[in-house]
Amino acid sequence: MSDSAGNTRTRIDKWLWAARFFKTRSLAKAAIESGHVHCQRQRIKVSREVAVGMQLRIRQGFDYKTVDVLAISDVRGPAAAAQLLYAETPESLAERAEQTAQRQAMNLAHPDHRPNKKERRQIHRFQRDVGSGG
Repeated sequence: MSDSAGNTRTRIDKWLWAARFFKTRSLAKAAIESGHVHCQRQRIKVSREVAVGMQLRIRQGFDYKTVDVLAISDVRGPAAAAQLLYAETPESLAERAEQTAQRQAMNLAHPDHRPNKKERRQIHRFQRDVGSGG
């Protein structure tokens, strides 16, 4: 799955953009320069060339994705074609699912809405009862 010119060599920032990890090449370049993309546990440079079989660890927001490069392209195509360029490792999928579950569990402590009048009365009644020891 190389680009239309038959090129099998491309820069990492172009590949990340073509694989739709980042919306623009400048965002891909900024992520690489700030250390959010690693290859074999080492930071890489923007000019590094991608090769089939490389394993990349990419940080996007809160999540880390570990992907194996399956094909090379420097042309940004549809999302279905971009997903053929890489495969996320099973360990990475499991780790992301666990982290997502932990984040969701933490968000349960913070309700998604302000209390209405009835809920406020219940809160005040509970606080009054707990404060008086009874």
